Amino acid sequence: MKITPSLFHAHIKCPTKCWLRFTGEPATGNPYAEWGQRQNDSYRDTAIERLRSEVPQDKCAIAPAQESLKTSKWRLGFDIAVATSKNLETSLQAVERVAPEGRGKSARLIPIRFVFTNKLGKDEKLLLGFDAIVLSEILGREVSLGKIIHGDNHATLKVKASALTGEVRKRLDRIAILLSNPAPPDLVLNRHCAECEFQARCRKLAVEKDDLSLLAGMKEDERKEYNSKGIFTVTQLSYTFRPRRRPKKLRDKKEKHHHSLKALAIREKKIYIVGSPELHIEGMPVYLDVEGLPDHDFYYLLGVRIGNGESAVKHSLWADSVEDEGKIWREFLGILETVEKPVLIHYGSYETTFLHRMCARFGGPLGNAAGVARAIEHPVNLLSTIYAQVYFPTFSNGLKEIAGALGFKWSEADASGSRSVIWRHSWNGSRDPAMKEKLITYNAEDCEALGLVERTVSRLADRNVRPDAVETKETGVVRTDDLKHPLVNKWREFSSPLSELEFVTNAAHWDYQRDRIYVRSSKQLKRARRKAKATPKSVWRVDKVIKEHASTKCPRCQRKGSKHKTVRSRIVQEVVFGRFSVKRRIIRYEYQPYWCSKCKATFGVDDRLLRPGKRRKYGTSLLAYFFYHVIELGIPMHVAAQSLSRLFGLALNTGTFAFLKDRMADYYSQTHQQILKRITSGNLVHADETHANIKGKSAYVWVFTNIHEVAYLYSDSREGELAQTTLRGFNGVLVSDFYAVYDSFDCPQQKCLIHLVRDLNGAMLDNPYDEEMKHIVTSFGQLLKTIVEDVDRRGLKRRFLRKHGVAVTRFYREVVVRDYHSPAALTCVERFEKNRDKLFTFLDYDGIPWNNNNAEHAIKAFARLRDVIGGSSTEKGIREYLILLSVCQTCKYMGVDFLDFLRSGEKDIHAFAESRGNRRRRPRATPLTGLPVEPQSVISGIPG
Repeated sequence: MKITPSLFHAHIKCPTKCWLRFTGEPATGNPYAEWGQRQNDSYRDTAIERLRSEVPQDKCAIAPAQESLKTSKWRLGFDIAVATSKNLETSLQAVERVAPEGRGKSARLIPIRFVFTNKLGKDEKLLLGFDAIVLSEILGREVSLGKIIHGDNHATLKVKASALTGEVRKRLDRIAILLSNPAPPDLVLNRHCAECEFQARCRKLAVEKDDLSLLAGMKEDERKEYNSKGIFTVTQLSYTFRPRRRPKKLRDKKEKHHHSLKALAIREKKIYIVGSPELHIEGMPVYLDVEGLPDHDFYYLLGVRIGNGESAVKHSLWADSVEDEGKIWREFLGILETVEKPVLIHYGSYETTFLHRMCARFGGPLGNAAGVARAIEHPVNLLSTIYAQVYFPTFSNGLKEIAGALGFKWSEADASGSRSVIWRHSWNGSRDPAMKEKLITYNAEDCEALGLVERTVSRLADRNVRPDAVETKETGVVRTDDLKHPLVNKWREFSSPLSELEFVTNAAHWDYQRDRIYVRSSKQLKRARRKAKATPKSVWRVDKVIKEHASTKCPRCQRKGSKHKTVRSRIVQEVVFGRFSVKRRIIRYEYQPYWCSKCKATFGVDDRLLRPGKRRKYGTSLLAYFFYHVIELGIPMHVAAQSLSRLFGLALNTGTFAFLKDRMADYYSQTHQQILKRITSGNLVHADETHANIKGKSAYVWVFTNIHEVAYLYSDSREGELAQTTLRGFNGVLVSDFYAVYDSFDCPQQKCLIHLVRDLNGAMLDNPYDEEMKHIVTSFGQLLKTIVEDVDRRGLKRRFLRKHGVAVTRFYREVVVRDYHSPAALTCVERFEKNRDKLFTFLDYDGIPWNNNNAEHAIKAFARLRDVIGGSSTEKGIREYLILLSVCQTCKYMGVDFLDFLRSGEKDIHAFAESRGNRRRRPRATPLTGLPVEPQSVISGIPG
């Protein structure tokens, strides 16, 4: 089994092609592959003659023996057949011999390859690397340099062959394994098929197998994922499509391409439409198709079609050489200037690149041609509209396939972009008018096909056009919005184009029938309805009167004031907590205002309490009781309000909700700032983030916490600017997940090992037969188990944990740095290396956890509140919720009862916790402000 450059190059493109060449499978023929081989052979012969003419004939050697490579004195050798003991064999196209630089040193041999293209890819460099490895094994020393002579100007590219050695040897190992297997590899179609001599053979087999690789847009990873689920054919894939309603938060984002829907369109031979494709052509459509030689960055033919039908105007702008490129560009601009409101329509990114390059090379339209400039700056790429929204029954979204499905036919049956390259090169050599006419015809037909596809998509995008009015060659049209959802909600909102049906449905509602129909025939319902209407408005009865005693001295001049007007009062709705009960109380607070004749100031009244227009009628305990239900218990505000209304007769409306929440958040904003300051000034911060919904708009909530405090912050995006601003100056240890934003923080970091364990376990389950991956995960699991056992036994203390640093070093030395080959193992090793200094930081510090559970637990609390809010809150409302939630979770982390803290009127949670710990009696708080005051005198004899 000899591995040759032909097999090596074939394996780069496709393992199946390599295996077929090795087994001697007869080629089915491919014009482009044959033409490329002829071009390479011709270029090689020409380049060899050119090199020979530059060197004396006695310094050249044709087909020298392999044994003479070490001892010969020639400067250039050509067509040198060499083979190694490791079954590697090649024919070196050319070898340059460089004289030794000193006595006792050997001459350097530099392999040379010839490539006819002007642009080089990695494939050509790998082939040169293959030659260098073969040559180095024969010489017994490293060949570190090679050359590639390529292009029309015979440019020379020096390649560092030693840098390619590792990748070339890996490919050689794969080829050896492939060729040692008598069975062929799994058939997979790819982009190289258009240039492969086995194209027809593989395509036929793929169609017979209904292979998933027939879907041109499917990536290798996606295909493997489907295979792991037992899906191997296009037909199987087609049965997995499920119509789903697009979430509101994703409606402004680009639609995702569904391979299953593409498969369904092929199976059903129908066109499927997702959502509402938008294709607004406001002006005269100008269809553009460009032919060029990508290898030369040369555009030689512009096809322009203005309008549709028999009245369409066609232009074909031809360039004989690169010098004519600017001429056809100016002609193109001139044509556009004659069109009123031109709209350029093209297919794919090739024309987009063409427009940018031509404007850069030769300039754009003149300043007075605003319509032309607008058309060039904003062309319509029809493919971007079709992708992910219009699914034709074709294996790809290529113009040839889609137009062919709509009934269009080209005059040349084998017309394609690769064939046009052959035709142009043939014209360059022969100047045959027939070849030029063939190219112009092919380009004009592309424009005509583009027009057909554009008209079809425009009609498909218009919901007012009946599906059978679309040009689809007996192909049906289906909108996924009209498909029956597998889980249809029985109680969904009914809508119909017929107003009569909507009227009948609305008349069947339960409350409508009970209040308008059943009440006419039921005496019991009549009495209940009459009683409900006759219920008088509740009248508040004052349960307690409290008189506030204020100082009669002026706070400015300390002069005794005189009574000002009458006693003022404020009625407050409050609840009183007993040991096992909650009662409603209505309290009237009376205040005597005083007036200073010198300062002309009124005092003796808390201005915040009696300010006109402010609804200061709810006491602290009532607010505490209400927000305890909303924030900690996760009960929606309107449900909590219903409970207050039913149990205590307190009526709260939507406006009151917002006012109370704003009042509470303002009162505890200072507490929130204290919490955040304590967190950022400590030696440990846990950080995490999650998404939020602001009336359909995406936003994010960040959480920062340590062992005792939790702070939530709102952000418009997931970018790390907020986190960096918050943690500026933080010098402790940051515990986080593997989100890349955290890597920019300049402080010691501990990555959450639970996240890593979950990812490793998932990778091992996805690759159950990967022994390399299993070895890595097993070793890491054993190491982490030993450390966690020590943590459970002794706690997070550095003096007990730092000894495990030796085991960590051993793990990296013996497990991580090994030579792995499987993709999963290589990805795992790369992750370990990247985060080497962030995985075991907790071993070197006291009190640093090895996971991010503190932050994740806080995130769960917001997730529960997020479900309660349901996306109905504004940005201001979310910020208020986060302040209260920060207080609630900090109380929970510190073992403080959230309800008791709210009732206390305290703002410092630590001070409240200490007072509870010392069991110190706290002064009673006023129901209005929550501020501690002395007990007031009750001047009413009302019981209770």
